[in-house]
Amino acid sequence: METIKIQSDERIQFIDITDRINKILERSEIRDGIVVIFTKHTTTALMINENEAGLIEDVRNCLERLVPNLNYSHDRVDNNADAHLRAILLQTSLVVPVRNSRLDLGTWQRVFFIELDGPRMRNVLISNIRIE
Repeated sequence: METIKIQSDERIQFIDITDRINKILERSEIRDGIVVIFTKHTTTALMINENEAGLIEDVRNCLERLVPNLNYSHDRVDNNADAHLRAILLQTSLVVPVRNSRLDLGTWQRVFFIELDGPRMRNVLISNIRIE
């Protein structure tokens, strides 16, 4: 298992981590199997989709419309309830096939780390598993 450290620069930010995951897989002894990708934070998420600026903007706008920044009860604690609620709508882990020591993604698919309460330093766990 390895950890990717990610420093976000914005409150909401989509960070393509596909190449970083592939570098980890290329160093692994496991050529074929699956990889589990897990974010260890309650105000972050993971997503597989196309890395196209308009689409990323649309996803961000969709999240902001679905969960506007209102006066939520949790905001009394640390003023980030909207980030927690947006994370609930997304995923904290992904399982992706690995073939020839690389993510076996579709043509336009990329793996994104999504920061919802930045800027912060974050950790994403990468665990490669051989399938016999």
